[in-house]
Amino acid sequence: MAIGVALLTLTAGACGGEPAGAGPGDAAGVAGAVRSGGPQSGSCWTDRGRHGRLGAMTTPPRPFGSVLTAMVTPMSPGGEVDYKAARDLVEHLLATGHDGIVVNGTTGESATLSAAESVEMMRVVVSQVAGRAAVVAGVGSNDTRHCLEMTVAATSAGADGLLLVSPYYNKPTQRGLIAHCEAVAAATTLPILLYDIPGRTGIPFAPATLRALAANPRFAGVKDAKGDQWAATRLMSETSLAWYSGADEHNLSWLALGASGIVSVVGHVAGLRYRAMVDAVDAGDLATARRIHRELVPAVDAIMNTSQGAIMAKAALAELGVIPHATVRLPLVESQAGDLEILRAGMRASGLLS
Repeated sequence: MAIGVALLTLTAGACGGEPAGAGPGDAAGVAGAVRSGGPQSGSCWTDRGRHGRLGAMTTPPRPFGSVLTAMVTPMSPGGEVDYKAARDLVEHLLATGHDGIVVNGTTGESATLSAAESVEMMRVVVSQVAGRAAVVAGVGSNDTRHCLEMTVAATSAGADGLLLVSPYYNKPTQRGLIAHCEAVAAATTLPILLYDIPGRTGIPFAPATLRALAANPRFAGVKDAKGDQWAATRLMSETSLAWYSGADEHNLSWLALGASGIVSVVGHVAGLRYRAMVDAVDAGDLATARRIHRELVPAVDAIMNTSQGAIMAKAALAELGVIPHATVRLPLVESQAGDLEILRAGMRASGLLS
């Protein structure tokens, strides 16, 4: 359901002199708010949109948090899922400004995971997060029956929300897309983040479709990788859907338009920068947000525009020693030497690699 959760932050004085700003511990407050419907009773969490510095912008509803990364699925050199490395990666994300994690998304290579592996990844991530952030589980499929099975599994695993991509390859009509989404909504009590990425699926969520789905409170938001910002702006004003940037190249522009947050790939290695960007926009400090955006251009280009996002995100994490191997499953192949040089140069230029 669409839960009005503002970015929550500790403020000096209100919490016995605790410093203001978001750290890894803040994620627990967001995850708690996702489950309870608001700030935790009796705590010193406050709404930064109301209590921030002079000129702060009103923060939008954040049913899934504000800084999320679509987490890769670590693998051994032989291509088996490395669940220990997945737990370590969760800790890395929580320590770098994230208040949400997407598991089994596109960047998690969900298309080449078995159903059993997908379910185990949900369980591992939910267990490791342990309430410190929102966990959004990808359940999308072009087979509605399989999608429903994954929805039940994600709900049972303890996910806080679902990521639902439009059915790919078989190209349903918009009526069929609505029926598919409504079937999923009927099978869960969790809030759903619709994933609009027609470049991969071949099927966009038309504005009229999103208006129709918004009438069901189970649909809480949209992860937008389509990039029609004018149509999205109209929908943000006409519906209660929370908007999330689904393309790192456009994170700042989405936030400036009133998006609730980002679902990143580059966030694997730039989480603290994106946390600072979101905080700056919330505070009305667009100069700082623009500076961060421009500083990250080389890294975003290297990770998102060199070969493929999951390939380069794993390579970047391996460069930093966060995961032991950059293994991907066919038809994806690991980065070649030239791509790795581009990656290292981009990360160095953005100050992410020494």
